[in-house]
Amino acid sequence: MSQPSQFAVFGHPIAHSLSPRIHQAFARQFGIALEYRTTDAAPEAFAAAVRGFFAAGGAGANVTLPHKGAASALADERSEAAMRAGSANTLTRLPDGRLAAHNTDGTGLVRDITERHRVDLRGHDALMLGAGGAARAVAWSLLDAGVQTLTIVNRTPETADALADAIGEPARVHTRYWNDLADLGSYDLIVNATSAGVLGGGLKLPMSLVGARALCYDLAYGAAAIDFVAWAKAAGARYAWDGLGMLVEQAAEAFELWHGRRPDTEPVYQALRATV
Repeated sequence: MSQPSQFAVFGHPIAHSLSPRIHQAFARQFGIALEYRTTDAAPEAFAAAVRGFFAAGGAGANVTLPHKGAASALADERSEAAMRAGSANTLTRLPDGRLAAHNTDGTGLVRDITERHRVDLRGHDALMLGAGGAARAVAWSLLDAGVQTLTIVNRTPETADALADAIGEPARVHTRYWNDLADLGSYDLIVNATSAGVLGGGLKLPMSLVGARALCYDLAYGAAAIDFVAWAKAAGARYAWDGLGMLVEQAAEAFELWHGRRPDTEPVYQALRATV
């Protein structure tokens, strides 16, 4: 009897990860036998841990903080999304044994908004809070989905400018100073890509940012997104969501890369929503 295929998610810390639960639920939809485990690897041990996993027959891996940049650098090939973001959250093994890096975060975000929540992003004027790895992973996908303009605001202006320069669409992508948030007017899409909620620090944001029919979306989920979602609702946002749906959708993208089949994400999302 053949052994189940081996998958893992690498992070530091990683015990909190929902990925094993998500991928096991996806696998059950198709009767696929697999083992999916969490692997806590400190930054200095990450590359060796990943290479050891694949050398031992690992079929695929997910990567989360703080290793996404290292995962892209470690791979032999990179998808366009991984190259744009400079980071990867999914690794696949090529037929010749080499590793390929992918970034499914941006696609996951757009799928959650446009397919689960049925909101068309075309024509939106968007504000991106933050310009780090999370922002880089989703910025291009928002523009590809038809966002009209993207204004990037970051506490370190140089980081925002670097992201805007990398995107290279000056007619659509702009940067502003964090201290000027109160004077920027309103937006109909606001994406929180900062780590403030994850790190336990709150964001003090002016309610004037929220347009009359605004969608506010935090890339984090659960407790880390509570403050931003509460602010958005208090400011009158039409929609205020955390990133749980994005988590499930980016996982589905990885699952399809590994197995060639796309799972039904809705029952998995609903099961997690009841507990997160």
